[in-house]
Amino acid sequence: MSIQKRAVRYKDLKPCTNAFIDTRSPGSDKKENFTIIGPGVAENPDQHVHIKIPHGFNIGGARQPANCLNSQHSHLTEEVFVVHNGKWDFITGVDANDGRVSLNAGDIISLPVDVFRGFECTKGLPNGAHKGLGYLHAVLGGDDPGRVLWAPKVFDMAKDFGLILLDDGSLIDSTLGESMPNGKKPMLVTSAQQIAEHRFVDSDALNQYVIRTEDFNWQNNTALSQFTGVSEVSLVGGDSTEEGITASRLGWKHGFVVRALKFKAGATIPTHHRAEEEVIFVHQGSLLITIDEEIIKLVEGDNFTTPIGSERSFVNLSNLETICYITRRSDKPVAPVF
Repeated sequence: MSIQKRAVRYKDLKPCTNAFIDTRSPGSDKKENFTIIGPGVAENPDQHVHIKIPHGFNIGGARQPANCLNSQHSHLTEEVFVVHNGKWDFITGVDANDGRVSLNAGDIISLPVDVFRGFECTKGLPNGAHKGLGYLHAVLGGDDPGRVLWAPKVFDMAKDFGLILLDDGSLIDSTLGESMPNGKKPMLVTSAQQIAEHRFVDSDALNQYVIRTEDFNWQNNTALSQFTGVSEVSLVGGDSTEEGITASRLGWKHGFVVRALKFKAGATIPTHHRAEEEVIFVHQGSLLITIDEEIIKLVEGDNFTTPIGSERSFVNLSNLETICYITRRSDKPVAPVF
């Protein structure tokens, strides 16, 4: 795969507007879901997958106007969100009444397994091509994160709008004339026992799963931030003596780590290589990356997956500060080799 094809440009994202069983429910019918890297968890087989290479995690996205809600559900693996733009509320509890927390641009939240959660865009961009919309960058653990477990009332709402979720996780739309395939059955509504196996997380506890930008513990003494004008922070994952990384408050095992790099104008990280999958998401500014002597430029909202073992270097040639969020496979990635 060419270097250019390993980039997923924000301007080229292909949304699915009926990826899940709740997509016709009032207040949820204007959301766009994106599967950027990996198979994701969409229930609609028409969901476009930009890059199918297994990474040990999935990268996705959600773009929504204000007051658009993702209904209560849970996952079998960890789910991490970075607010790229807009303002977002995250809500816990099967009936969306256990806890609520608000996040702004750059903030990160890690939602563990066994917690019913939903999220809502409460304020979109004030201007620009996507005026009125907010965007979430998402990381979901595992190559196969399993199926979504929905709150019971979601099944009832979906039925009112002609959608039926099958026991294999696929979606039937009766308004399009689709009927139940032979040998298939509707998915059973989430039981009281399944609900009881989930944790109660109130607003105070939910705040413990959040790191806000003003609380980022930027370091200048890590393997990557030893260079002038570069800072690094661990956001998801434990400490790493080899990399000089201090553990994040979100330090439990996810199967991946999330870190952020901040580049002042002109800052450079010289040529090095790594042993794991690495996805770079540009939150702010722009970044020029050289991969095995090929050059690619990323701008805000772009994702790039770096080939394992390739030589790579980074430089911010703009006059503005650049911030990138980077996801790597493993709870303890190997240190870069320069």
